[in-house]
Amino acid sequence: MTLLENTNNIENENKRIGSNFLGILNDIKRRPVDAARELGISVEDINLIIEGKKKLSSEIIDQAAKIWPVNERDFHIIHDDCISGIKIMRSSDSEKSSRIMERAGKPYYEYRDTVMSCLAPFRPEWILELCYVDDNDPDNPNVQWNNGHFMHQFTYFIGNVNFYYRDLNGKKKVAIMNTGDSMYISPFTPHTFATRSGSKQEGLILALTYGNKLTGDIQQELSSISAELGQEYVLDFSTKNNTFSSLLKFHRQMGSISIKEMSVRTKLSEKNIEDFENKIETPSESQLKILASSLNVNVRDLLPNEKIEKNVILQFHNEGKTWVYPEFNRHYQIHDLASSTTLPYSKALEITVFPIDDDTLDLKVGLHQYIYNIGKSELKITWLYENKKYEQIIHPNDSIYLKPFVPHCFEGSGSLLILRLGGKITGDSQRELSFVGKTSVKRAINESIQWFDPKNNN
Repeated sequence: MTLLENTNNIENENKRIGSNFLGILNDIKRRPVDAARELGISVEDINLIIEGKKKLSSEIIDQAAKIWPVNERDFHIIHDDCISGIKIMRSSDSEKSSRIMERAGKPYYEYRDTVMSCLAPFRPEWILELCYVDDNDPDNPNVQWNNGHFMHQFTYFIGNVNFYYRDLNGKKKVAIMNTGDSMYISPFTPHTFATRSGSKQEGLILALTYGNKLTGDIQQELSSISAELGQEYVLDFSTKNNTFSSLLKFHRQMGSISIKEMSVRTKLSEKNIEDFENKIETPSESQLKILASSLNVNVRDLLPNEKIEKNVILQFHNEGKTWVYPEFNRHYQIHDLASSTTLPYSKALEITVFPIDDDTLDLKVGLHQYIYNIGKSELKITWLYENKKYEQIIHPNDSIYLKPFVPHCFEGSGSLLILRLGGKITGDSQRELSFVGKTSVKRAINESIQWFDPKNNN
């Protein structure tokens, strides 16, 4: 990064901090003069902070958190470490991060970092399996298990790797994986990996762990509520019937609506409603609409997932669908990898780039993207960010983070592993943002004006 780029980045961050500060003042209905008086600083300083021309000091933040119903972390913005829309980690830098992890006193894994960003929800690692096993027994004494972790995990396999895991009943299982196979595991699933004996080299995995909706502010809110009360949010999603009954009861109790009152609103019998909540009966489509209307919620808020999935999803490479994209130039062959319907904004793909002389920016995805060059040849990525066009050569084993909605394309001949994640914005947050509408969305993202005009200019 050049000195000018660094200066511009600091200026942009100060403006974002100022916009965020103005948003907080608007939310708690403080004019600059009110904030200045309560914080013990000048109105001029408040306005300079809002304009991004003066640093928001830790002393001001501490004082604000003492006197206002806000948290210190509300004033801190996410650092943007991708000022051109992309971040690249070269394979040579990945090698420098190498560290050997021992288990039971013996080398077990070699870990290396791949690209990570302050903006992105994933924490991806390159992991070499140093432990060899000579059978496929899940109780092999050489295998050392972990206790599971909070992050979701997608894994891409290279070489001959045994994947060990515990199913929902706690039973140990082993899956015999090879190059191109993939899997997804849910949080806190105990697991481990090992290389099969007879392999020419150690097995390798690209373990892409990521937070979904529960990290960050959500996790902090649960922690502050307390573990005991936070557990109450967990509904029974073990079957479709259990899911529906749990959601119905939760929404009814949210509004302090009795079963008798619900019966009056829906014209359904009290026994009907009790049977729904006790998993004895499931509603018809028309009854579902009536129930949702009586609770003033959308039908989707009462619906269970269409599939009740296991904690581990395996996909062998020959099981995935393959297609070409886009239709107008058939630039790429795309092969889907393991995924879970419980995470609809998580997409894992293996992409083959065909040697077509065309730099049309034919890819644009509204998700965070992790990209790893799994092939043996160089590829070129071209992208457009803030009306400026860029290009970079991506060598084998280089990795990339790409911001959502950045138009881009790949040229050359090779293969890429891509994991696309929605982060915090997709899903209900996206629906809420869409409800706010495009005319107001810029203020929702970066507040620019006080919530009322003191000069009364209507």
